[in-house]
Amino acid sequence: MKDNYIADLARLDENQSIESNYLVLSKQQRTTRTAKPYLSLILGDNSGQIEARVWDLADTRIASDFGKGDVVKVRAVVSKFEGVLQLKIERLRKMASTEFDRTDLLPATTYNVDELWQKLELAVASFIDPDLQRLVTAVLADRAVREAFIEAPAAKQLHHAWLGGLLEHVVSLIGLADRVVPHYPMLMRDLVLTGVILHDIGKIRELAWATGFEYTLEGTLLGHIQIGASLVEQTMDSLPGFPPRLKTLVLHMILSHHGKLEFGSPKLPMIPEALMLNFLDDMDAKMQTLASEFQKATRQGKSPEEMTDRIWALDQRSMLNSRVWLAEAKNLNSNAATEVTQPVEQGKGKQTTTMGALFEDLGFKVNK
Repeated sequence: MKDNYIADLARLDENQSIESNYLVLSKQQRTTRTAKPYLSLILGDNSGQIEARVWDLADTRIASDFGKGDVVKVRAVVSKFEGVLQLKIERLRKMASTEFDRTDLLPATTYNVDELWQKLELAVASFIDPDLQRLVTAVLADRAVREAFIEAPAAKQLHHAWLGGLLEHVVSLIGLADRVVPHYPMLMRDLVLTGVILHDIGKIRELAWATGFEYTLEGTLLGHIQIGASLVEQTMDSLPGFPPRLKTLVLHMILSHHGKLEFGSPKLPMIPEALMLNFLDDMDAKMQTLASEFQKATRQGKSPEEMTDRIWALDQRSMLNSRVWLAEAKNLNSNAATEVTQPVEQGKGKQTTTMGALFEDLGFKVNK
């Protein structure tokens, strides 16, 4: 196990030196306002990512033979720029593949993947429609598909962007669907769940995750919607007697799940099950993105009163972690309440300030 995970750096003192190995997520040469060149890096490990700077490009202690996707050993100083945590690199070298453990560097689901897969299998076993059950079972029976499904991220850098993220996202959607679908009798549960399980199946070929998360050439040229629709269509064509109308509905679920043409779907949702799939998929992706942004804010050392950075997936909005913000206020009030009861002169008992008076002192209006 390596030292100094990125998630731990926010707890270190500013100007403290650290040494560790990180994955290079981005490398760009830029210039300062005085036209001095420097390197801007984004480094990552399985706990997060952080910006780093190399200010002296002529420093021989800093190797130049590295790029995006390489793993580097660095010695750096923890610093802050405009309140955001950074690393000032003092030494850097490219590491050989035998010098590091990939699991230290790539983020991974915190859930047990065997348990996640069991939940998926239980969902498929609960299908009433035999044709949809045949379809999903046949897709997942392929060993290469199954292994990739278990390990793949759900995205390159947005929601569930970690090893096992695709499986985690799908199982989360299964849970959501089983809560929402019974509320709307018009919905066919098995068709919704088929869409839930197969809507992102194309990501197993759209993305590569050996070292970092990147798009494959096939993924760049076709995208996961087209790849997934093709894979599922081939499977349906291989199943004797698969109903043509059901085939049309399943393909529509995959093709329309992004909900809008400008979001990459070639068709808008035009059946109730496709509409519900889009709603659930969008909600799960946004809430997970928000959770990741709150974790990022904590790593950056932000206080509960500070908003997150602007979030691309939420129309560039900054968000407040309301739960943490309220918890901080309760802790402050609790500490203040503890301090208002103090001993006075011997023989005169205790002098106690009421909670109403305490809240008035804190600026709250109290109804009397």
